[in-house]
Amino acid sequence: MALKDRIPFGMSLPHRSPDPISVQAVRAVAQRAEALGFHDLWVTENTLDHVTCLDPVVALTYAAAVTTRIRLGASVVVLAIHSPLLVAHQWATLDHLSNGRAILGAGLGREHHYRQFEVPEEARVRRFREEIELIRALWTQPKVDYHGQFYRLEGGTMSPKPVQSPLPIWMGVGHPNAVRRAAAIADGWMGSGGSSIAEFGRSVPLLREALEKAGRNPATYPISKRLFMAVDERPERARADLHRWFTEVYHNPPGTDASGIHGTSEQVREKLEAVVAMGANHLLLNPVSRYAEQVDALAEVVGLT
Repeated sequence: MALKDRIPFGMSLPHRSPDPISVQAVRAVAQRAEALGFHDLWVTENTLDHVTCLDPVVALTYAAAVTTRIRLGASVVVLAIHSPLLVAHQWATLDHLSNGRAILGAGLGREHHYRQFEVPEEARVRRFREEIELIRALWTQPKVDYHGQFYRLEGGTMSPKPVQSPLPIWMGVGHPNAVRRAAAIADGWMGSGGSSIAEFGRSVPLLREALEKAGRNPATYPISKRLFMAVDERPERARADLHRWFTEVYHNPPGTDASGIHGTSEQVREKLEAVVAMGANHLLLNPVSRYAEQVDALAEVVGLT
């Protein structure tokens, strides 16, 4: 059985790279991924970065304009560095203009986000929960009265509402507390690309257990992993491409083998099958170079062509 008959696959837009990213590359990947049958397109958020990184909402809005069916997600938007009112409006608008194709991935962020954007780290989980609550309220309620520790709103109204009801909110990161939080309040979970595949394997049973305790069905809850990828019939070239990515972008050369997947088509297929066997029911494939070529190569690997 082809992998595409077992689970849906997402494709990363070109959006973060040690090299410049052209609008032609973004358009080509968006349109080719849709034509091939990939389920969704994804970006990340890295506002202050040492490499090129596109803004997620702008990149996805462009992708929405040059496609018609493929879904559009960000994993993850760091809520603490934004007003939840603005995030709610941006993503409702994206969902409206794309006719119901948006997926908002949301996260707490890391220490540097709070330092750079001058946001206190104290009670950051409480802040995050309030942001999720307020965003969902603005998406679903005609008038919002909200009284939290960090956010207060009296008679807030917002239009347009998302086309989707609900517009899904996914979460990421593999810390046990974050995994349990995702099971309780998120609509899906995606392991980060920088986390190891072994860590993903350890997180899935914890997530499933938390979902069952919350009365939710693990079989229908999206369980995903971003995988940085390089496929080439010359396996040494595939590894070199991925090693450059993990060295220059993540400053983590060991991640080449611990977190990424590289090799020939057959080697990559076997490694993807192993991640599916760990419990993934969705995978985000993230080529790191030669984008248009890699989209076609990965479509062949998973059986879309």
